[in-house]
Amino acid sequence: MDDPWLGRILREGAAPGMLDALVERLSPADLQTLMMAVYRRRAATVTPARLLRRYERDRFTALSPVDAGDLARLTLLAHECLTRHGFTGLAPAPVCPLGTASAVATVSQDKVVTTVRGTEVVSDVTNVLALECALRRRDLLRADARSRTRVRLGATQRVLRAQPFGPGMTPHFALLGLCTAGRDEGSFGFEVEALVEHVGVHLDVLRGLGRVRVGFTDLTGGRRRTALRERVLDVLAPRHPGVGFGFDDGRATGRGYYVGTAFGIDVTTPEGEVVNVGDGGFTTWTGALLGNAKERLLVSGLGIERLCGLMRPSSQGESFSERRRGDPFTLSGDVPGGEDD
Repeated sequence: MDDPWLGRILREGAAPGMLDALVERLSPADLQTLMMAVYRRRAATVTPARLLRRYERDRFTALSPVDAGDLARLTLLAHECLTRHGFTGLAPAPVCPLGTASAVATVSQDKVVTTVRGTEVVSDVTNVLALECALRRRDLLRADARSRTRVRLGATQRVLRAQPFGPGMTPHFALLGLCTAGRDEGSFGFEVEALVEHVGVHLDVLRGLGRVRVGFTDLTGGRRRTALRERVLDVLAPRHPGVGFGFDDGRATGRGYYVGTAFGIDVTTPEGEVVNVGDGGFTTWTGALLGNAKERLLVSGLGIERLCGLMRPSSQGESFSERRRGDPFTLSGDVPGGEDD
């Protein structure tokens, strides 16, 4: 067995061939019925005292450390930015089909919290948005096999991931996710326009937060570098004065996950700490879902819960709302329009 823990369990406590039987011989419906019976019987043994201990110790059930009011205000701001930039805001379900993260996004299923009902807890909102993009693009292609109509979707969602995190971090957190789906338009046309749009939304959310830098990575070995400089960086820079734009050629993460181009967004705190708050890039997800190599998809995410964490009360005891009064993070007054509208 590749997994030594699973190998021990099967050797010491399971009937021979049990794993193969569960995976291959039982239908999904029968496996669900079996697992529901298992956990129904296990739940019947839980006492109130054991329940409280589990709630106290289980890392998956820990409360978020950020202020709920701050997060709500930032979430509303994010949705206002989506509307301003022509994205359709959605409210996804907390679960999605089994394999949403691993079937097309190449993420290990071990990093996902799987349910006994053939679903998984959403671990990345862009995976779900990609499914919805594929459905909407499929309808467009049925009406016109060469449709170039783009689908722009966005959502904020609390996601849950199973891999261990560092001290003080919870496995669940809120993200803003964006997806733009369309058809290859030639000459890198779809790609450069989608990049400008996504970065514009994220910078609208981040407006006034502090020093921000956006770094782009050409994953094609330099073939897209000139186009990125002239048609993305040189377009964004005058629209967002004060934001740093450049290339991140040393980026190590996301290679193999993204194709073509990726980007990251960093914020420098007043204390000088550089914190990554956003990430994005092109994927082959809608192409795989629709069986059409001409389909293009840009996905990106912004850690809105991480942003709230950066806005901790100052040494003078000011709250997030008090320090942000009069700027885009407050809900009173007008919110500035997008610079790239």
